[in-house]
Amino acid sequence: MDAVDRPTFETSAARSVYQYVERHGTAARHRVRAASDLDPAVFDEALEHLLSKGYLADDGGTLSLALDVGSVERYAEGPVTYTIRPAQPDDFEGLIDAIRAVSDESTYVVAESVAEQLLYEDAVTRHNTVESRVFFVATVDEKLVGWCHLDLPQLDKLRGTAQSTVGVVPEYRGHEIGSRLLERGTEWARANGYRKLYNSVPAVNERALAFLESHGWHTEGIRRNHYTLGDDTVDEVMMARTLD
Repeated sequence: MDAVDRPTFETSAARSVYQYVERHGTAARHRVRAASDLDPAVFDEALEHLLSKGYLADDGGTLSLALDVGSVERYAEGPVTYTIRPAQPDDFEGLIDAIRAVSDESTYVVAESVAEQLLYEDAVTRHNTVESRVFFVATVDEKLVGWCHLDLPQLDKLRGTAQSTVGVVPEYRGHEIGSRLLERGTEWARANGYRKLYNSVPAVNERALAFLESHGWHTEGIRRNHYTLGDDTVDEVMMARTLD
C-alpha cells in the first residue's frame, strides 16, 4: 500500500481490524482478534481481505501496516558507512532518542513536538483517512543516528503539501547523512505527487537555516516572537521548498 493512498474498507469489520493495528503500529494477531470483539470467522475474513489488499502485513502472527515507501540504500563517507531506509516499528526507541538528541539543543522545536507525538501515539508510522506519517532513518552499525520525517495530510485541500523535519545526532554530523536523508524524503515526496514541503526553524538556529537554504529551501515567512527558548522569545522562520 502506498502512503499517499487513502485507505478504504468494504466492511465495518475490516475497518475495525485495520484501525486497531494502525493505532498501535504493530499488534499480535490474537490480541487484535480479542480487541475487535468479532466472530472468529468474520475476523478471519476481514483480516484476509486486508492482507490481500496490501493494507496489512503478517510476520509470524505480528500484524503491521504494509506501507511501501522505498528501498534500503548504503553509503560510505570517509570512515563512516551508513544505511538509509524506511523506518520500521522496531525503530521506535532509537527514533525517539535521535530526535531528543537533536531537539535537546533547544533550537528545533518542531522536531521536539514530533517526538512528543510519537510518544503519545506509541507508533512510528500512521496511515488513516486523516493523516499519514512516514520516516526515513539513517543507521550506523544498527544504531539509529538520523531521520527525515514527512507528515502527510489526507485532507484533499492539503494533500499536495507535507511537513518535513530532518536531523542527525551531533556525533555523526559532517558525513552527508543529513543531506542524504533530506534528499530521500524530498525525492519520495516528488515521486508521489507532492508539490511543496515546509519546515519551521527558530531564527537562532543558523546552522539549520543554512543547511536548508543550501538544499533549495527558501524563507516563506517569519512569525515574530513565536517561540520561548529559556527566558527569550525567538522568531520562527517558516521555510519551504517547491518540488518541480
